[in-house]
Amino acid sequence: MTDELRTADGHLLVDDLDHPALTEEAEHHLTRVLRLRDGRLVTVTDGRGRWRTCRLESGMLAVEGDIREGVDRPSISVAAAVPKGDRVDWMVQKLTELGVARIVLLRCERSVVNWEGERGERQLERLRRISIGALQQSRGLRMPSLEGPIPASEVLHETPIAEPGGEALSGDDRSIAIGPEGGWSDAELATAARRVDLGPGVLRVETAAVTAAVLMTRVTR
Repeated sequence: MTDELRTADGHLLVDDLDHPALTEEAEHHLTRVLRLRDGRLVTVTDGRGRWRTCRLESGMLAVEGDIREGVDRPSISVAAAVPKGDRVDWMVQKLTELGVARIVLLRCERSVVNWEGERGERQLERLRRISIGALQQSRGLRMPSLEGPIPASEVLHETPIAEPGGEALSGDDRSIAIGPEGGWSDAELATAARRVDLGPGVLRVETAAVTAAVLMTRVTR
């Protein structure tokens, strides 16, 4: 991370880097929550790795620096069963902060939480807002894709699964699937491409997802 990204007074996701516009929500965040005044440095990103610096001027963003490309990072994917309550919010927030490129929510045979139809769409939209907030807070440059919930069977044949007693993650691993707290079914285990072990102890879904993301980021450097 550059010094400008680290020390800027604010960081925003915008639609257009050439003409960055403040939404009402973004203006409220900068001027009411962060209490920024005119002249303060704000960095903006398109969520696809590009960014630039701006100055806050009369409720608008005045572009200052050239558009720059962020440093490439490993493209990591985490698929996970939906944990209960607000734990899914925490999971998406932390995976975004860690720079995960793709987050896939799974419907497993032993899943407790099952989002369907319009409810699923509303939940995904809410999680996208959480992800945007996490990207801005962490000065991230790449928004993860957020998908699902989809049947676990759609990914298990090509994705290593987290399962005690499996192999260690390798430097070639870029994706993982995390099952529900009731565990994978026998049929799902039989379908899995490979089993990987995340260490001692039984982890909650969201803890396992974040642990896997950290481990993959470290081994793929």
